[in-house]
Amino acid sequence: QVQLVESGGGLVQAGDSLRLSCAASGRTSSSYVMGWFRQAPGKQSELVAGHTNGGSIGYADAVKGRFTISRDNAKNTVYLQMIDLKPEDTAVYVCAAGRGSNWYGPYDYWGQGTQVTVSS
Repeated sequence: QVQLVESGGGLVQAGDSLRLSCAASGRTSSSYVMGWFRQAPGKQSELVAGHTNGGSIGYADAVKGRFTISRDNAKNTVYLQMIDLKPEDTAVYVCAAGRGSNWYGPYDYWGQGTQVTVSS
């Protein structure tokens, strides 16, 4: 079992930046792929970014050039640096982990999420 706890969300204005953190605990493994999903009301969950232990990284088209995912295996922590935030980025951001070796999954564990709200 793996527990994931996100932090760093908040309410910001368009163009601002935020850095999300996700702390993993329990039966964690550095071999897991780590990533971030986001869920907005009425919309399908979207994989925003993924980062394998081997260094493969991928991003959703909507966030390319603005979001950066990184991980610190020694701290069992994954980060999502978000810049130039847009109102359409508003969502609950959920940290995820999985046994997959690809950045896009599969993912097996999810956190509770942290709210990011971007005002215009």
